[in-house]
Amino acid sequence: MIKTLTITILIEGIFISGYSLWRKKPLAGILLASVIVNVLTQIMLWGVLSLFPQHYLITLFTAEFFIWLIEGVFLYLFPASQIKWTEAFLLSLGMNLSSFGIGWFLPI
Repeated sequence: MIKTLTITILIEGIFISGYSLWRKKPLAGILLASVIVNVLTQIMLWGVLSLFPQHYLITLFTAEFFIWLIEGVFLYLFPASQIKWTEAFLLSLGMNLSSFGIGWFLPI
């Protein structure tokens, strides 16, 4: 779990950095929010996957959908991130698509 969390934070951190520079948003606040919520959602993901190993793909995609929502809400509510509702959900979607897409092909 530590390895996947580290890779997730690295990939999503790169995505957040690009977004923050492009949209002139506070990088440190969004990165901090992302790290906090990723720790929580990775624990949730690994817990759910261990409960339903026989339905791995369905469980994975369902969990990723809820992770996107949870992270979007967290990014919006985290005061230091200073982003709007739609920005938070679009950022969360981009973060999760990038980390999931790259992670899908990594031999972890």
